[in-house]
Amino acid sequence: MSNLISKYHDELIANAAYIGTPGKGILAADESTGTIGKRLASINVENVETNRRTLRELLFTAPDVLQYLSGVILFEETLYQSTAAGKPFVDVLKEGGVLPGIKVDKGTVELAGTDQETTTQGLDGLAQRCQKYYDAGARFAKWRSVLKIGPNEPSELAIHENAYGLARYAVICQENGLVPIVEPEILVDGPHDIKKNAAVTERVLAAVYKALSDHHVLLEGTLLKPNMVTPGSDSAKVAPEVVAEHTVRALQRTVPAAVPAVVFLSGGQSEEEATLNLNAINQVKGKKPWTLSFSFGRALQQSTLKAWAGKEENVKKAQDALLTRAKGNSEATLGTYKGSAQLGDGASESLHVKDYKY
Repeated sequence: MSNLISKYHDELIANAAYIGTPGKGILAADESTGTIGKRLASINVENVETNRRTLRELLFTAPDVLQYLSGVILFEETLYQSTAAGKPFVDVLKEGGVLPGIKVDKGTVELAGTDQETTTQGLDGLAQRCQKYYDAGARFAKWRSVLKIGPNEPSELAIHENAYGLARYAVICQENGLVPIVEPEILVDGPHDIKKNAAVTERVLAAVYKALSDHHVLLEGTLLKPNMVTPGSDSAKVAPEVVAEHTVRALQRTVPAAVPAVVFLSGGQSEEEATLNLNAINQVKGKKPWTLSFSFGRALQQSTLKAWAGKEENVKKAQDALLTRAKGNSEATLGTYKGSAQLGDGASESLHVKDYKY
């Protein structure tokens, strides 16, 4: 372990453990300007800085919501924004007991020599950016790698390249005081069954932890953000208990006990589906040495966005919808979610987007 990491050693471990507090999870509000534009377009709202800031203020200032969150992932623009009243978002979150995080990757590019598989860019200048983000109040970071399941995919090349990219990102973050969220997302696109997804997930996670070990990453100061193990988007759905069994087994076989928490991505599941699956995962009996929680973007925001529709008079209704989802997911991390009596508009609709890009 480098001397630089040892400088932040205790802080990294404490912050990673804090984010993994049972009953709490992460709101991913790190959509790029282009992606949030698509969300705003879906409710006929113009993609300008004022509207982006207004939506994020609605999320971060929703009454009683922050008690169910331990972290919020921000886009770079948002890290430096303030509420309409002039209070920095970073301060709003910290006062609510929530650690601010930051998306640090620069998106995916095609990986030469493969059939349209990708690798993630953004390592150049990452150390300097991490220093800047730490100074601005960020305490953790996110980097998304994307793999797909196909006839011959993911290839060994794509698995190796993405695993090593995640490891290099992770160690650079730790040297600069940020807890890295390691996110090897296996896209749900395709006709494969759940067994195929489980086998691929295990292969990918094994490669990721080999790479993290090779790079001397401090595992106690990291978080894992994987996909849940589900059938492909063109395959028949299965019960939450089946998703849970395959997901927990894949983690047991690959994720070291030193990792404090696993924060699942929602991967295009509907809000309610993601919560029910997370709940079932936490009800699985057996060894689970990590907190199993959430890092949801669309699965926390869809009904909120629909309720808001860009109108000032709908802010309370939208914040109530967010509270319903945040509370439900908090219960799911404890395995006590009973299903939502008042499903918000949009809570049960699929959020799957083929070949999803941030």
